[in-house]
Amino acid sequence: MPSPYEVPADLFLKRLAAYIKENVGEVTPPVWSITAKTGSHRKQPPQDPDWWYKRCASILRKLYIHGTVGVSKLRTEYGGRNRQGTSRQHARSCGGSSVREPLKQLEQAKFVSKVEKKGRMLTSEGFSLLNKISTEMLKELKPGAEK
Repeated sequence: MPSPYEVPADLFLKRLAAYIKENVGEVTPPVWSITAKTGSHRKQPPQDPDWWYKRCASILRKLYIHGTVGVSKLRTEYGGRNRQGTSRQHARSCGGSSVREPLKQLEQAKFVSKVEKKGRMLTSEGFSLLNKISTEMLKELKPGAEK
């Protein structure tokens, strides 16, 4: 069975974000997501109106690849450099709500579950969704590769 490892990540995330937007009613961007920055290292809020769905898709893919991951690790993953003019640059984590809220919504959609003292992990529904989308994409990208 094809997995998300076998398809290009950028195309996979676009397809998964579109699927989440159209088919998963539990995942909706909160009101504050329009005006809020994603972290202290950013100067402006995201310009893409669908950034919330892309963040959810990215979190699902990271959970597929890394297994059980906590909020702190995901905040570090989505963080960046904080530029202070002429002074040195330092790493900053992203805002906690831009990771916690998508995880809560993905939990309500039954794609993610909590593991006590370890973080979040994909459920069987989450695995099957990611495998289903990667299978569809692999059939489109390589028409003769059906295993």
